[in-house]
Amino acid sequence: MLLTSRLKRFNQLAQIPQKPYFIINFVIRSFSQAHPSFETKTELERITRIINDHPFPDQPLIPTLLQYTPPPVLSTPFVENVLGRLFAAHSNGLKALEFFNFCLCYSDFSPSPDAFEKTLHILVRMRYFDRAWELMAKIRRTHPSLLTLKSMSIMLSKIAKFQSYEDTLEAFDKLENEIFVGRKFGTDEFNVLLRAFCTQRQMKEARSVFHKIFSRFSPDKKSMNILLLGFKESGDVISVELFYHEMVRRGFKPNVVTYNIRIDAFCKVGSFGEGLRLLEEMERENVSPTLETITTLIHGAGVARNPTKARQLFEELPLRNLHPDAGVYNALMSSLIRCNDVQSAAALMDDMGEKHIDPDHMTYHTLFFGLIRKTGFEVVSQLYHKMIERNFVPRTRTVVMLMKFFCQNSRIDLGLHLWGYLVEKGYCPHGHALELLLTGLCSRGLVEEAFECSKQVLERGRHISELAYRMMERVLLQDGETEKLRRLNQMIKKLHNDLPPLSGNAIHDHAAVADAK
Repeated sequence: MLLTSRLKRFNQLAQIPQKPYFIINFVIRSFSQAHPSFETKTELERITRIINDHPFPDQPLIPTLLQYTPPPVLSTPFVENVLGRLFAAHSNGLKALEFFNFCLCYSDFSPSPDAFEKTLHILVRMRYFDRAWELMAKIRRTHPSLLTLKSMSIMLSKIAKFQSYEDTLEAFDKLENEIFVGRKFGTDEFNVLLRAFCTQRQMKEARSVFHKIFSRFSPDKKSMNILLLGFKESGDVISVELFYHEMVRRGFKPNVVTYNIRIDAFCKVGSFGEGLRLLEEMERENVSPTLETITTLIHGAGVARNPTKARQLFEELPLRNLHPDAGVYNALMSSLIRCNDVQSAAALMDDMGEKHIDPDHMTYHTLFFGLIRKTGFEVVSQLYHKMIERNFVPRTRTVVMLMKFFCQNSRIDLGLHLWGYLVEKGYCPHGHALELLLTGLCSRGLVEEAFECSKQVLERGRHISELAYRMMERVLLQDGETEKLRRLNQMIKKLHNDLPPLSGNAIHDHAAVADAK
């Protein structure tokens, strides 16, 4: 393919400069990650790529799976890992469902709640609620032990996000009467419903549910903490404190979760002193701070631009009998970056390596964010290449941030390199990353590459946005590439018929009209 050949040429142009940079010197020594064995990891990547690249539903997926994934390969951890990669890769939900159903057909495969929950999550994230309900009904008949509070939470949270208040209550009733048949719903299930609204910051709805179903279920301390968390996520410190005092009046004694929520609420708005005051109060009440407590306070020190206190809290971890993890390192790194000390933030990765703590997606995102704001292009480029060398696949928001940075700095070659790397790993890059890349490509006259990237998304069973389609329509018509536009329209129309888009039919309708012409 032209895109592949150009990527090879771009990769040659984008080699890592040999000149050392002080920040990267801190980084490159410490990026060792604990992974499955090389053979297992390679097999996982291969199967993920096969599923993601398969032209389903144009062609059935099962024969391909039979060819490349014989039953002996289908261990429970292997299936969980493949589904996890499909989730992270933004694969089409129906492909994940086909893979999960394929695995269920073999008597030697023992499905786990985790595998089922990942499949369900992929479906509801794409708003395929009908298929999700069908899957839950099937599991009720065949493997009822897989139905857990987590699967209930996944379903309700996405319905609360994408549908109405009434739809969410109806879904709760359906789960009780049709899916979790024979299970007596109590406070735990009520808490799942509360959390569905609170995680979406729908506090009016959460309070309504609390008062509406209060007589059926007896709320416990977890119920109160869920509501407190909802007010915190809404960014309203006053509401957090008002509800906290209501909790106390109802006779609930605060626990470490309660304190952590309140500390986070104050730290997020810059009231770091109040967070420290609550830490002292915890200790007076014999409530032991957790690693999450200190991590939150280190973040708060960064918001308050107090790097000295951030380091002090970090260094006091052993005194509290707490052991650092990637999360607390990320918090300190973020605090140092906020205080313009990017060099010290980068040095933390060396410390992580010495302590055998693996950098995670947030580690990369935090450091890239700091480097982009505070250093030159070459430093960001070197860290990017080191990340690629270590086969680390960043999360969506890091991909979008890097794509924007590359395109804004006229390094569309690196944008294409990142795209090719993700596709090679079996990932279908997010729609916003595609929009950024198409903008950069089309503005430089690289229409063939833009067409190939758009086609790759559609071939993998994902819709392109209206913005991306309009951009491609304009440049293809300008270049007289009517045949390519016709092919694009046909792919969009076919995909729409098989896989309805998330919202609206504007792109499909326009493509259908254009194709008819």
